[in-house]
Amino acid sequence: MKKSLFTIFTLLLIVGCKNNTKTTSEAPVEKETTQATKYPSDVIPFMDKWKILLGDGTYVDDLVNFQKDDFFYVENDGKTDWVVYKTPNSGITSKTSSNTRTELGEKAHWIPETGGKLTGTLKVQHVSTTGNADISSAYSVVVGQIHSDEGHENEPLKIYYKKFPGHTKGSVFWNYEINTKGDNSGRWDYSTAVWGYDFSQVGDNATTSPAEPEDGIALGEEFSYEVNIYKGMMYLTFTSEGHETITFTKNLLKSDFATKAQIPQQIIDGYSSRRTVGVEREIAYAGEINYFKQGAYNQANIKTGSETYDGDIVKQYANGSYTEVWFKNATVGESTPPKN
Repeated sequence: MKKSLFTIFTLLLIVGCKNNTKTTSEAPVEKETTQATKYPSDVIPFMDKWKILLGDGTYVDDLVNFQKDDFFYVENDGKTDWVVYKTPNSGITSKTSSNTRTELGEKAHWIPETGGKLTGTLKVQHVSTTGNADISSAYSVVVGQIHSDEGHENEPLKIYYKKFPGHTKGSVFWNYEINTKGDNSGRWDYSTAVWGYDFSQVGDNATTSPAEPEDGIALGEEFSYEVNIYKGMMYLTFTSEGHETITFTKNLLKSDFATKAQIPQQIIDGYSSRRTVGVEREIAYAGEINYFKQGAYNQANIKTGSETYDGDIVKQYANGSYTEVWFKNATVGESTPPKN
């Protein structure tokens, strides 16, 4: 009897140990659920060459492993990671501008004689849906530019995207701002169309848009630009699948607008009724320090009749009063000899 009880006890002990072992081995293992943040510098690795001003006034000069929700971050469209630049119609901006921006500013500076090169592949996801159709800068965003850092601090290049409300297709164009001779009161921008309209095309009144451009670029449609400043010449190349590749050449060392007779009719029509139209210094931007900029420089503000909700960024984002630009590729560096 004692032997039988001992045997039963031993068997129960063995079974209990097996059950305990089984329970331990089947216990759920807690999985790592924290996903590492992907930064813009992980997608486009040239961020160490830039500083940035965001639409809420945040200024940062070290962009490696930096992002800020709702302004500068990474988004994936199901296939590709993109760097997002987003900014409201009204926020905090630089002391020399009334337009908000989430925009890179190149740390390196150069003169046209030594030059540099900037490229970008992007798609504009949104522009302000409010504004006056008869004001040139309404519904538009600058996605790349060259900015002077001395003298009048004018801009020899601004690359725009603009889409009127109700249109499917928008326009891509570039503006050249003269380096005004004398004071800067007579400054102006000359605009050249790439696809769609140039800057001068507006509606007949505040509520009537012009006809939709036939060869325009839609929101969400990719296009690329290359800005190559080589030995004082600016070479521009614009490409987009399904569109003709367009190229331009502009001398930055010798003005095309140094006399009254050289002022284009576009400028006379657009500016002369508002202010004096000046001429450019003969040597244009020769010897003047410049730098590149890239991102989303919103051209819609209260002056363009665009809704700003008293600067409330949350309300602006909720009601279409913002601009949003996505870049998947971009480079900045030394200039290269033109291909032809």
